[in-house]
Amino acid sequence: MKSLRAALLFAAVATASAYAQPGHGQPPPGHGGIPPGQAKKMDRGDLPPGQAKKMDWRFRGDEREHFRGYYEQDARRWQSRHRPNFYAGYAIPRTYVVQTVPPAYYSGLQPPPPGYRYGYYEGYVVAYNPTTRVIADVVDLVGALSGR
Repeated sequence: MKSLRAALLFAAVATASAYAQPGHGQPPPGHGGIPPGQAKKMDRGDLPPGQAKKMDWRFRGDEREHFRGYYEQDARRWQSRHRPNFYAGYAIPRTYVVQTVPPAYYSGLQPPPPGYRYGYYEGYVVAYNPTTRVIADVVDLVGALSGR
């Protein structure tokens, strides 16, 4: 009976943590709110900590405007909803389904870094590695539309 109770408790905790929203609307201070000794345990895919930051790939200003124009209507829809916070150098949680930006749309833009692609999720356009899900750069369309 004790083992059944323990198994049910474990299943409940595992399920609850799967549905938890990361970030709670706050930017990650220093190591994302994790003590420095535990920062290495963060989900960064296969990249060592700081590798994405060293890559220093960024969207150009005209590209940011290009994405804002394309996704403006959809991004307005997300203004009144809770959204996750995405930051360069951090991994997109595996539970989030990132839509691929149509290749015909970004034909005039700089190509993303090698091994990366453009994606869209709830008002964000991200350049990310689809294998590790680490973000190279982010355009927050909702923040741009609301003047943040």
